[in-house]
Amino acid sequence: MTSDNQAEQAEIPIDEKHSDIELSPPKHFDDADLTDAIYAEQAEKRMPLRDAFRAYPQAIFWSWAISACLIMEGYDTVLLGNLTALPVFREKFGHEIHPGKYQLEPQWQSAVGYGAPIGNFVGIFVASWFQDRYGYRRTIQACLLSLIGFIFVVFFAPNIKVLFVGEILCGMPWGAFASSAVSYASEVTPVPLRAYLTTYVNLCWVIGQLIASGVINGVKARTDQWAYRLPFALQWIWPIPIFILVTLAPESPWFLVRRGRLEEAERSVARLASRLENVQPSQIVAMMVRTNDHEIQVHEGVSYLDCFKGVDLRRTEIVCVTWACQILTGSAFANHASYFFEQTGLTTFQAVKMDLGMRGVSFISCILAWFVLTYVGRRKIILSGMTILCCILLLVGILSIPGQRHEGFRWAESALIVVWVFVWDLTLTPVAYAIVGETSSTRLRAKTVGLGRNTYNVIGIAAGILNTYQQNPTAWNWKGKAGFFWFGSCLLSLIWAYFRLPECKGRSYRELDILFERKVPARKFATTVIEAEEEH
Repeated sequence: MTSDNQAEQAEIPIDEKHSDIELSPPKHFDDADLTDAIYAEQAEKRMPLRDAFRAYPQAIFWSWAISACLIMEGYDTVLLGNLTALPVFREKFGHEIHPGKYQLEPQWQSAVGYGAPIGNFVGIFVASWFQDRYGYRRTIQACLLSLIGFIFVVFFAPNIKVLFVGEILCGMPWGAFASSAVSYASEVTPVPLRAYLTTYVNLCWVIGQLIASGVINGVKARTDQWAYRLPFALQWIWPIPIFILVTLAPESPWFLVRRGRLEEAERSVARLASRLENVQPSQIVAMMVRTNDHEIQVHEGVSYLDCFKGVDLRRTEIVCVTWACQILTGSAFANHASYFFEQTGLTTFQAVKMDLGMRGVSFISCILAWFVLTYVGRRKIILSGMTILCCILLLVGILSIPGQRHEGFRWAESALIVVWVFVWDLTLTPVAYAIVGETSSTRLRAKTVGLGRNTYNVIGIAAGILNTYQQNPTAWNWKGKAGFFWFGSCLLSLIWAYFRLPECKGRSYRELDILFERKVPARKFATTVIEAEEEH
């Protein structure tokens, strides 16, 4: 793995004050390999953002292609929540509460809405095992093929029970997509691009949600079965073209290094960074081998149990709680926005239009998040975003009190939910994906990300059940007063983030390993210096 071009290495020198230090390489390294690894790491960290875009166009494209799988899951998260706002859907799957007026039973409304997360839970655990054994590409290919069959169940569902089963089945491959896309993006991109490509995973969610809102807006006037069957049928559009892209995509070089397939890893790097001039693929692979060997020395195990041992316990906590914070800050409001708008007093047409506008706002805020990430650290973005979300949720609760008597206050509640979504998708939601992709160790990444996503799903199911009872007029009928409840959980999330969430911006995976091994406090991550030659 020694470089053939030593002159190029001089362009990015190692700090002179360490040039006379005796290197202590990992067990599989010689001095030349370690020199290559150090050089590649320093080159990657110092690479300007513009140069990274020029050097890694294929990595950007293939990460985008893999992340496109999440469009389908984002589509479904909004689809079912908004279908409940359509009278024809409630008539088909609900029961009559007044002459000509139908509602779903609260328990079945919750069950169907969170059938997919239940499927996610199973699918993620299975997919994490497949990812470690067969790689990301084969895992996603198998899931795409299974999804084509599962869509038939929801499309032809004769009653709400079958619809529930269909959502569970579809949720299994969707869960695999959610964990695979984040891990793949974090492993095929260099440090300068890592945050942009991992947060793009969230943008794919939003694109799916925007498409779903547009579809619902298009069928809202229909009074036949196609008002709800057509949105389900459109899910068949995605799997085949995405399957072709996944088949053509290179496998993650980090996965190949973990499997000892170093020559294949070099070829993968060459495909991902064909325009890289000053660093050879062999040097980048040397950097990966150095990090992998370091993690083996610290902890050799790669089971789920190992995620809860030693320094990896803290990393697992950060991944799981960061993803849970997306739910605990009130996302149940956003995922069932049309239903919330309708229960606060807007008509079905007004509610669907409001939701469509909200998804457009969400898309714009996700794009703006990339510009914020360029200048502000992850920790600061999360803390400021949660603070603003707390204030908005408190205001929603307060306005709901006079909103029972005055229509203007109900519109104000709905407008605040739109503002909440803008802040949420500008700060917490996209940045959480970057934190999840960066925080786990490379050898435990598939399993740690899977645990984090399943934490999200479990909390999401509980929150969804609560939200259904909070909003359903035949249950608790809280409406906007639910803002008080989510304000409390958002405040607790903010307190956790202040004390436990570290700053990972600009760090290589080796540096993050060392910071966690040294048990550096979260608030000191950004200022702690890790030298290029240090191993512990």
